Amino acid sequence: MKFRSQKVAYWFFAACMALLVLQIVYGFIMGFAHMGLDGLHNWIPFNAARATHTNLLVVWLLTGFMGASYFMIPDEADRELHSVPLAYVQLVSLLLVGVVAIIGFHLNWWEGRKFLEIPRPLDYLVVVNILLFLYNIGMTVWRGNRFTTTGIVLYMGLTSAALLYLPGMIYFSNQTFDSYFRWWVVHLWVEGVWELIMGAILAYLLIKLTGVDREVIEKWLYIIVGLTFLSGILGTGHHYYFIGTPRYWLWIGGIFSALEPLAFLGMALFAVAMYRRSGRTHPNKISLYWTIGCAIMSFVGAGFLGFAHTLPQVNLYTHGTLVTAMHGHLAFWGAYAMIVLAIITYAMPLMTGRKLWNNMTGMLAFWASNIGMVGMTGAFAVAGIAQVYLERKMGMDFLAVQKEVEVHFLGLVLAASLFTVGILLYIYNFIRYGLPSDEMIGVNDMDASWAGVSHTQQPQEEKSSSLHATAEEAQ
Repeated sequence: MKFRSQKVAYWFFAACMALLVLQIVYGFIMGFAHMGLDGLHNWIPFNAARATHTNLLVVWLLTGFMGASYFMIPDEADRELHSVPLAYVQLVSLLLVGVVAIIGFHLNWWEGRKFLEIPRPLDYLVVVNILLFLYNIGMTVWRGNRFTTTGIVLYMGLTSAALLYLPGMIYFSNQTFDSYFRWWVVHLWVEGVWELIMGAILAYLLIKLTGVDREVIEKWLYIIVGLTFLSGILGTGHHYYFIGTPRYWLWIGGIFSALEPLAFLGMALFAVAMYRRSGRTHPNKISLYWTIGCAIMSFVGAGFLGFAHTLPQVNLYTHGTLVTAMHGHLAFWGAYAMIVLAIITYAMPLMTGRKLWNNMTGMLAFWASNIGMVGMTGAFAVAGIAQVYLERKMGMDFLAVQKEVEVHFLGLVLAASLFTVGILLYIYNFIRYGLPSDEMIGVNDMDASWAGVSHTQQPQEEKSSSLHATAEEAQ
């Protein structure tokens, strides 16, 4: 941790861990409801659980991106954060808006627009919150001692995400117009500017973990940015197929949706190539696992599975079914959740001075959560294909089909249980790190500066393992 103000990232990371747990809880509520075990319906109707689950996903990822920015931007700009108090005010206000929104969902105070359900008054508070955030990191970049491509791409991605939130605040009485502009937010976030944020964090981690020259990695980043804009913007068309828009969107959406996997393929090749080119072995292997895993899983979930059901000829049958949930779960996990978990595993040792990276808990967290998510994706796929056949081909009633696919959600809940075990192990490791330490200020690179960290900074149970690890590295 090079600067004292980077410690503020810890509280954003802690908040996003708490929000992730809450999102998982609502996921289980929905999973059991799909199995026919909807005992909480009188208190938490399915529509409230779904809105809470999906919006918590957005909020905890944004909180993680903000924490990553507060850690990365001072390092990239080579100066302290512009205002630490402003960062704390922004975090508290963000969480307050989130709590009010969740309460509103349970009281039927919401807009009812998928992914943008929060009540309209809260939209304005979100805008104010994001402006505070952008001002804080923007001033840090502007007054920095250096400008880097990684830092600029991260800031531009965050700024673009804020600007693209505004079209979702325009009111239309016409359902087609409303859906048209709603996808400007949803699609151009997750398949557009969020990819810039992901690419910047990925580049930062690869620079730190592999030791490959910044110039080489940032050239790859230019390519990824180009592919993202080439395919992502017009790729929005695959959401316009059957909502009342002109038929030319079938061609535009189909062609550019087929190009969208290229950006994720580029990220995967980029990460693996940089790892293979690396001339050193970084001690924080678990952060490297999350980093490389993010690049690969994002290609599978967001790239390949997205392409598999966004061609017009296929989407005619799959839109609005559980096939979309199959793509969405692995896409969000691989592209965005894993990169947040990667930056946390990189930053926590630097902020606290405790070497808890390559222990069994961390490794089990990585494998259990990923295997569990793949299992969930498979369960959604089987249920979704069955739903498409029974509902769209055989013409069965929607509710009758939901009854028929209940059995597949048993497998989904079991896979989700394994996923949850992995996340809980990850959070357990996070808690064991403890709070950031002032003794770590000035430590700029993990594997170069551990000699200056006293063993008193490490938990008692880590002392002997750390000494053995040091001896082995010396040999």
